[in-house]
Amino acid sequence: MSFKCEICGKGALVGNKVSHANNKSKKRWLPNLQSVRAIVDGSPKRIRTCMRCLKAGKVAKG
Repeated sequence: MSFKCEICGKGALVGNKVSHANNKSKKRWLPNLQSVRAIVDGSPKRIRTCMRCLKAGKVAKG
């Protein structure tokens, strides 16, 4: 299971962490995924969704 929201498709971002001395190392920014029980096609199913989708009401919890 990838680190991706099943509603909007939001995933991890990669880039450089830059120190004050301008040293660069790789960094990953991960979305705030939560595992929730949601109604999918009329039956409850456990999905991973981001908090933005949960707050916006895009997930029918049940």
